[in-house]
Order: sequence, then C-alpha cells, then structure tokens
Amino acid sequence: MSRPEVAITVFRVVLWDIDHTLVDMRGVGRELSAQAFERVTGVAMRQQAKIDGITEAVIFRETARLHGLTTDRDDFERFAAALAEAHLVRRGEVRQRGHALAGAAAALQAVADLGGVMQTVVTGNVREVARFKLHTFGLDRAIVWEAGAFGEDDDVRAELVRIAVKRAAALYGGPLEPHEAVVIGDTPADVEAALQNGVPVIAVTTGRSGAEELREAGASCVLPDLQDTTRFLEALHDHAHCP
Repeated sequence: MSRPEVAITVFRVVLWDIDHTLVDMRGVGRELSAQAFERVTGVAMRQQAKIDGITEAVIFRETARLHGLTTDRDDFERFAAALAEAHLVRRGEVRQRGHALAGAAAALQAVADLGGVMQTVVTGNVREVARFKLHTFGLDRAIVWEAGAFGEDDDVRAELVRIAVKRAAALYGGPLEPHEAVVIGDTPADVEAALQNGVPVIAVTTGRSGAEELREAGASCVLPDLQDTTRFLEALHDHAHCP
C-alpha cells in the first residue's frame, strides 16, 4: 500500500550533531583528549567526565575536577588549541580508526540536493575539531560553518541551538522561526536542547541511547540510523515525524 500524501515541509536549516550522528571516532577521540589534557594540566587523565551531549568546555572542566584541579577559561582555550593540534598530528590514525557512519554522506548530499536548505552543525566539539572531523571523513562539503554553534560558544547545549538558529537567520538576512530548523542528533541532550528552543528534532540510535530513551526525551521521530535516505527525507518532508 502506498503511503498517504503529506504536506511538504522542508526545513530551511538542518542542524547536525557530529559524534555518533555523522561520525564514530572508535576510541581515538578519548586518547586525543587525554593527550591534550595532560599537555595543559601536567596531569595524566585517569578518567573522563560524561561526554554524551556535553560541550567540550564542560567536559574539560569536570574532568579536571575529577583530578582535583580547578580550571579557568584560559586553561580551556589552551586545551582546545592542544586538542585541535593533536587531531592534526594524528590525522592518519584518526582516518584509519574512525569512520563516517553508514548513510551519513548520502543524507548530507540528499539535503543539499533539495536546494534552498542550509546545513550546519550544533556540536559540543570546538570549531577546529568539528571541521577536522567532517573534513577527514569527507562530510564537510555542504556545511555552512558560519552558521554553526560549537563547544566554545556556550556551556549549555540548548544555548548552542539558539545560537545556531540566530546565526543562520543572520546569513539568510531575515527572520528564521524555530520550527523552520531541525536538529539531527543521537542523545537525549540533543533532543532536549532542540525542544527547549521550539526546534523539531530527528533522533538516531547510532550512539549509546536507544529508541525508548530518545522518545522519552521528547523525540517524535527516531530512526535506527541514516542508511535509509528515503525514509530520512520523508521525515524531513513530514516535519520531523517518522513515516
């Protein structure tokens, strides 16, 4: 039986999460964080604070606290620079061990093919690491970086969504209503940050959170992954409701 016709609602801005939504670093990311942490603090990183859906500034501050350290903004900025440098130095290893998630490239291209839809990122990564990850895995061609929001922009994930919508609106040169954007992410934090701003969300279970957890966070559309490009596009056309 064919699917009923739905009202066409293509979003003006697609806000992509990065880790476990578009790419999987397969453990090398933690090693690079540990390397940068020790370089900045002089202390070996024995454990790391919670990372899922959390901004890099908060991860650094809370990880330092686990080691009995108090840090400030200058320390974080030095950590961010060291982290970006570590990614560059170990680019070959990142490319070998990490990978783009199945369907990610096709989904990005499918949105680009729609025309008139801006794609950017809302991520806890600092800007240079975000750019590095997507470029390394060939996922950056359609990304409008000037509209994105990053881990150095604010500690709170919901604020990153707000910042990205504001920046996208400035690039459009006119108002952008929250319902004209959509967040694509894999954690309850992604879902909650979007909904706190009135932004629809499509969640994927390619991270550590299952479908039930993502629905409990408020996602009306949860996909197993991005491999079914047609289904993903239908969700975009159906205003972030799963077909």
